[in-house]
Amino acid sequence: MQHLIFGVYLALGSNQPMKRPPTDLQVLEEIYRRYYGEFAAFSRDSPERDTKVYVPIDIAAIAKHFKIDGDIIHGRLYYYLDHKYRIIRSDGSEVPFFHFKEDAMPSDRHQVQFPILASAIAQLREARNQFLWATWLAAASFVIAVLAFIVSVRC
Repeated sequence: MQHLIFGVYLALGSNQPMKRPPTDLQVLEEIYRRYYGEFAAFSRDSPERDTKVYVPIDIAAIAKHFKIDGDIIHGRLYYYLDHKYRIIRSDGSEVPFFHFKEDAMPSDRHQVQFPILASAIAQLREARNQFLWATWLAAASFVIAVLAFIVSVRC
């Protein structure tokens, strides 16, 4: 199968197979792993940033971890995940998941809202676990059905 996929990429003009992008869960877990300590260490007495909940992240470092272009990570956070996880309050005001400050210093330019990040990870893990349970139950049901068929044919 991999040779077929590689052949399709060659036919489309690419000389290498396409790198599989990381899942949303993988990206968010990596951000959480890297920056939880910074989030938890926030002190109102000597703040290093404006607010505790928005934590600056290094898009280039995250992209390097996944061996993909930084614009893939930025685009995923800015155009997709922010839209998916942004909170709209009853008064119409919004709480962005991903905040991009164009005029900020590069170290503060990309920020994630950490409590929303933790909630998104929990939701994605729950969805993954539900999928895995359903898949395993379906596989077990199939095996039981095949065994029942074999027993009924032999008797």
